[in-house]
Amino acid sequence: ADPVRATTPEAVRVLRGLGLEIAMVTGDNRRTAEAVARPLGIGEVVAEVRPEGKLAAVERLRSAGRKLAFVGDGINDAPALAAADVGIAVGGGTDIAVESAEVVLMRGDLAGVVTAVRLSRATMRNIRQNLVWAFGYNVVLIPVAALGLLSPVLAAGAMALSSVCVVGNALRLRAAS
Repeated sequence: ADPVRATTPEAVRVLRGLGLEIAMVTGDNRRTAEAVARPLGIGEVVAEVRPEGKLAAVERLRSAGRKLAFVGDGINDAPALAAADVGIAVGGGTDIAVESAEVVLMRGDLAGVVTAVRLSRATMRNIRQNLVWAFGYNVVLIPVAALGLLSPVLAAGAMALSSVCVVGNALRLRAAS
């Protein structure tokens, strides 16, 4: 009888657009679960499962070599949240669900999952950029400084500038959140 939140269809569409496959794993009866999943375009539905069934579903989906995020809010979700590559507890969830998850969304809205995925991808991209910058700096300027072609004062200034560039690049993530 619980209605699908108004933001859920768009969140599922965006997640799919980000290249993610969506499955529903629920303790609800199969007919209800399929009635909810069908309009959302969710093809894989695992229904009428207890906590150990949710855990088994997570392990089965992971066995295909895929990375898996599990979104849940209840006591029954805790084992699956803990076993997933990334457990995401939604706001208003039970304490055990929150403790079992790596990510806790403040609101019970799947739009938060979209934000979390986008932010995590932007963070990883930023980390790679910063590593390339730092590695490039070290490869070029350390040998130049070691050969005495760069004064120690200029080398120290270049190192400080490199750090400022890395921090500045990392601060761009604030715009992504």
